[in-house]
Amino acid sequence: MSRRLPPLNALRAFEAAARHLSFTQAADELNVTQAAVSHQIRGLEDWLGFPLFRRLSRALVLTEAGQTLFPEVREAMDILTTAVNRVQRQDSEGVLTVTTMDSFAQSWLVPRLGRFRQSHPDIDVRLVMSDRMVDLAREGVDVAVRYGRGSWPGLTVSLLRTEELFPVCAPELLEAGPPLKEPGDLAHFTLLHDEMPVDWRDWLAAAGCDTVNPERGPGYSHSNLVLLAARAGEGVALGRSVMVADDLAAGRLVRPFDFALPAPQAYYLASVEGEEDRPKVRAFREWLEGEFDAA
Repeated sequence: MSRRLPPLNALRAFEAAARHLSFTQAADELNVTQAAVSHQIRGLEDWLGFPLFRRLSRALVLTEAGQTLFPEVREAMDILTTAVNRVQRQDSEGVLTVTTMDSFAQSWLVPRLGRFRQSHPDIDVRLVMSDRMVDLAREGVDVAVRYGRGSWPGLTVSLLRTEELFPVCAPELLEAGPPLKEPGDLAHFTLLHDEMPVDWRDWLAAAGCDTVNPERGPGYSHSNLVLLAARAGEGVALGRSVMVADDLAAGRLVRPFDFALPAPQAYYLASVEGEEDRPKVRAFREWLEGEFDAA
């Protein structure tokens, strides 16, 4: 059956411009000029016989026809992108692209990857560190280790490890004093902060302590920086059980209190639906599960 379709480049330009409602941002994404995007879309409008955008003085809006066409073109592009990426990955079966957060990669994953290479020498891991939510299908990424509540539409998700939160500090800080025997003693120490959803306010409230100001103390954008400051004796950090396990085992950090607050988030492995049983994805998932069990 003959398919009468407009040029693919014109559809790509339309999908990007409609998603961003901006020719400039579409051009940046497609790595072409704004004039090229405008030319492609005008050609598509001529091919269809009706306008797709209304070009206002400071805005770009979709016409009724554009609003009808956009979701269908976007779905078609997603299907095409997924199919092309799947074929490309089949051609490079030995490469596994993994994305995860910077802090987790540096503090936990990278120090352990050598063991994965030893047990799976035929699989080369390419690690993409990013704190943004990477679109696995669009960006050709095989799996993501994510920290959250486990609900990501379009992905197959498996739980790796839940987590607890508790104060940690350098042993030298305890030795220097003053005493740190109960949560109220934290009022005499510097509190170190990161930008995670659960913070000192939550832990202190759960511990029944209302005599410590949870807002004071320096802040850091990544959890591994907070732990670096804690190891240097700069103060007391709210440790996350997965991230501090190695430091506690090595004696670089100590845990002054037994009380721990269960975190509402956990670590998950996510992959595009239908690809979770590919051999290299399954091998990485099983290895991760074993590493978490041993930690």
